[in-house]
Amino acid sequence: MNLARVASVPLRQFYLYRGSAARFVPLFAWVTIDMVLWGFMTRYLGGLAHTSYRFVPSLLGAVLFWDFMIRVMQGVTTAFFEDVWSRNFLNVFATPITMPEYIAGLLLTSLATSLVGLAVMIVIATAAFGLHFAAYGTMLLPFVLVLFLNGMALGVAAIAIVLRFGPAAEWFVWPIPALLAPFACVYYPLTTLPSAMQWFARLLPPSYVFEGMRAVVSGHAFNGGLLAAAFAFSIGYLVLAYWFFARVFRHAVRTGLIARYSAETVS
Repeated sequence: MNLARVASVPLRQFYLYRGSAARFVPLFAWVTIDMVLWGFMTRYLGGLAHTSYRFVPSLLGAVLFWDFMIRVMQGVTTAFFEDVWSRNFLNVFATPITMPEYIAGLLLTSLATSLVGLAVMIVIATAAFGLHFAAYGTMLLPFVLVLFLNGMALGVAAIAIVLRFGPAAEWFVWPIPALLAPFACVYYPLTTLPSAMQWFARLLPPSYVFEGMRAVVSGHAFNGGLLAAAFAFSIGYLVLAYWFFARVFRHAVRTGLIARYSAETVS
């Protein structure tokens, strides 16, 4: 793998951002809205409940981490869509860059953009609503890493769907986080779900993360085996997503679909 070719993907995104100030707005606008909205919601619930339950670290913290995972996924898909929207995708693979190098470049781009969003959310949640990450202790980094891996897996799988079915299929991508949120147990414990939904939720790494967050904030010990399972699921899903993309890409090259990728659909 040539690191210079890998770096060319985030470098292209850097030039795009540098050439258009409007591209910076999505990096912080939506996360700012989410933090403000959920920050006031947690403040309201805290005053309404009259209990010792800590809404800010448990609920607002969960929203922050869920938004981070969404930013990771969208960091991958948006960088890919930039090539689709500008009809540049075929040109990319007319260069010496290989498919693994292109995917690695998308992941680096996602890392950079998602960290910007995470920094903005942390500043707002801490300064405006008193969210102190010391409440999570040493569990913070493993939680973030699991969500980062899961976001990358979702992003790679999403761009494979668009590559297979054409640019119009991007509308299948945007609702993915909303469809997974009820099963990820972001806002409520796993036991709230019906048993059939719990079975599916246990296949999703974020459900382990948010269950662990609530346990840590409540002062209970979190099962390290569950965190290990979340890591295993995340890595497995990332490998599976890469395999799926590679298979779709080979199909597109072999059948000539990639040469017609500027069309609305390639089916």
